[in-house]
Amino acid sequence: MLESGCKALKEGVLEKRSDGLLQLWKKKRCILTEEGLLLVPPKPPQPGPPAAEPPAAKIKELHFSRMKTVDCVERKGKYVYFTVVMAEGKEIDFRGPQEQGWNAEITLQLVQYKNRQAILAVKSTRQKQQHLGQQHPGHRLRSASNSA
Repeated sequence: MLESGCKALKEGVLEKRSDGLLQLWKKKRCILTEEGLLLVPPKPPQPGPPAAEPPAAKIKELHFSRMKTVDCVERKGKYVYFTVVMAEGKEIDFRGPQEQGWNAEITLQLVQYKNRQAILAVKSTRQKQQHLGQQHPGHRLRSASNSA
């Protein structure tokens, strides 16, 4: 269980293309949750007791609420290349070993997140309609089939 209370569904190392001029691939420890993808700097191998987790400032979260899609899947050699497209239009490129299926896992969790949000929105709308119906018992809301 992570500090945020989310359960880690998948954990491993992906490479993320940097935004800089050289666009180098940098290893990131990735943790997939029901809420998004956490990018953590990889733990440097150190002798002795295990190091503490990096400070929260170093952890970057790609939350599903701000994620639009996962696309541009391409297989080259041992890697799968894919792009996470954020709602504001930012594109983040990743690559990882083909056999690990990160792109499919992220896509699946994104779809499940969006479905959960849609269900919550429908429930909220129904609750508001029921609440309005209770406030005005003499006035009934007409459904689309009654208005035809």
